[in-house]
Amino acid sequence: MPFCSQCGNQVTPEDAYCARCGSRQPGAPTPFPPGTFRSAFPGTTPGSIPNPVPPFQQVDFFERIPNRTFSILCYVPVIGWVPSVVVLGMKRFRGDFIMRFHAFQGLYIFAAWLIVDWAIQPIFSSLHHVLPVGNLLQVLLMFVWIFMLVKTSHGQVYELPIIGELAQRTAREHP
Repeated sequence: MPFCSQCGNQVTPEDAYCARCGSRQPGAPTPFPPGTFRSAFPGTTPGSIPNPVPPFQQVDFFERIPNRTFSILCYVPVIGWVPSVVVLGMKRFRGDFIMRFHAFQGLYIFAAWLIVDWAIQPIFSSLHHVLPVGNLLQVLLMFVWIFMLVKTSHGQVYELPIIGELAQRTAREHP
């Protein structure tokens, strides 16, 4: 059994390159010289090979994702707004009230998160040691996101107070 000429790794006589260092092995069979044509179909030339693979068919990536998965993704904490916007922009969900409801409810939870993070927390930052209002609201919203993830993963449509009513009204008004 031969060894690599560069690193000493054990190679077989058929190996053209070392598996460890990648160097070309002396005495290895030479690849086909440039310009030669090797075909799996004997007796054919480069333009006459039948195409065994059908032409590329463009398939929309989002069309393969099930509705339940999309509705769950709308409630992923902090980044669920991205799938929500995708759902609202897809033709596939234009007439689907449930999917639009999940998307709007996910967006409204994210909007509440932004209001807490950008407005409420800075206002109450001076009272942070006495009453951590901003932090408590963020924990509450994180709990709401997780609660909605669980409910939606079980196939349940749960309408949150205030946010759910707003999402339901928006989903009905903007089909």
